[in-house]
Amino acid sequence: MEEFRQEIILTCVAAYMGLCIWVGIWAMRRTKSAGDFFVAGRGLGPVVISLAVFSSTLSGFGFVGGPGLVYATGMSSVWMTVSTLGYALGFYLVAIRIRMVAEARDTVSLPDVIAARYDSEAARLLTAITILLGVLGYMATQILAMGLVLQSVLSASEMFANISLFTCVVFSSAILIFYCVTGGIIASVYTDLVQGGIMIVAGALVVITAIDVFPGGMAEVSETLLKTDSESIMPFGTLGTMASIAWCFMFGLGLAGQPHVVTKMMMNKSIRDNKVILPITVIGYAIAAMLWISVGVVMRALVLGDVAPPLSSADEAAPVFLSTYAHPLLAGIVFAGLFAAIMSTADGFLNIGAAAIIHDIPRAIRGRSLDRELWWARVATIVLSVIAACFALYSYYYGSKLVAILGTFGWGTFAAALVPVVMFGLNWKGATKAAAITSITFSLIINFSFQVFEITVPYGISPGFIAMLASMILFVGISLLDKRPQIAKDIDRIMDL
Repeated sequence: MEEFRQEIILTCVAAYMGLCIWVGIWAMRRTKSAGDFFVAGRGLGPVVISLAVFSSTLSGFGFVGGPGLVYATGMSSVWMTVSTLGYALGFYLVAIRIRMVAEARDTVSLPDVIAARYDSEAARLLTAITILLGVLGYMATQILAMGLVLQSVLSASEMFANISLFTCVVFSSAILIFYCVTGGIIASVYTDLVQGGIMIVAGALVVITAIDVFPGGMAEVSETLLKTDSESIMPFGTLGTMASIAWCFMFGLGLAGQPHVVTKMMMNKSIRDNKVILPITVIGYAIAAMLWISVGVVMRALVLGDVAPPLSSADEAAPVFLSTYAHPLLAGIVFAGLFAAIMSTADGFLNIGAAAIIHDIPRAIRGRSLDRELWWARVATIVLSVIAACFALYSYYYGSKLVAILGTFGWGTFAAALVPVVMFGLNWKGATKAAAITSITFSLIINFSFQVFEITVPYGISPGFIAMLASMILFVGISLLDKRPQIAKDIDRIMDL
């Protein structure tokens, strides 16, 4: 079977691309309204929601960017994988209330919920702007990951040996646009059902494969790294204690502010489903996240131990490992799973970005969303995809940004702006409109100032962590100084539960 490795991998990837087209057409028949396009009519079961939540958290960020970051920095990025704590916080402090607000106010987006909680169109507008800005960074992550994986798969064959990243980005983006425009969020969550299962099973099998690469298993991997680069195998990796703890805080607490995750909490049929959704989500994420760590560590040991040639880019860690060391059929399935994870997550981001453009911003400015919402949602999806693809290529060729760094920027943007107003605001009646507006505004200013002016934070601390910490302090401080707000009766009753 080894002699047909590339053919098997290409067949699996091509089959998945065909599946995406079929799912898009199938979902289009079920997408009759903007509510179907944005929140799947709030009629999904617990297993679908569970797999959709954890797989959209990992996606190209975890399956491509994660191993790349471990390869580049050692164990530092392992501290990002504490999102399991974030799931617990999100489901206990956010999921029930946000689902009840969605039912009471017939909301289709997170800005709708924010506007209902604070009775503020300014807060809705700022939340929508935050989502748009974060979506561009996160979408660039997904598109760049797709392009790199596709290039790795195709360039290994004789016919496409010299294929460029630009061509791969254009082709994969075209499939993505078709899939997203036709099916909306329905296509995303049902693909999540399949690819979430693939990620769990394949993640476990890839870990076993990674352990068997060296005759002595992970003990030999550790020994190789201790001899050649001992700092990378230490608990905080090459970036040090402060950077690792900052990532732990930002990714653990920050999950409750990720709109692509929070929005899925509005889609389940029953609030009681959360008792099932949380454990399935955590277990699935924990198993799949092992691929992040094991592949990155093993590839670093292979290169430093002179077993494999150095990678031209850290983001090649996962594709090169799968193409070289995994069983051909497993490699093909994982590559297909990678595309599934990336595309379904990209669909989720495009979905919330399109909602911000055609539903939330118009409502905040003129009091109602655009006419023909479903048609305009599909137009906005295309525009966002093209802009994100351009941003991805620019960041890669001119900014030398790794997939994980782009993803960290998107995650940090969402976490800093939205964790206080969502997690604190839905649990604390003293949270005020002024606090929400100020914290979102200053989080964006801080986060983008670091990026635009290329300000370096000491000890390798992520700018997103600084912005998130400042946003939380501002939110709590202003709420305490401001007078106690009057909350709408229905929202007040929901917060009492």
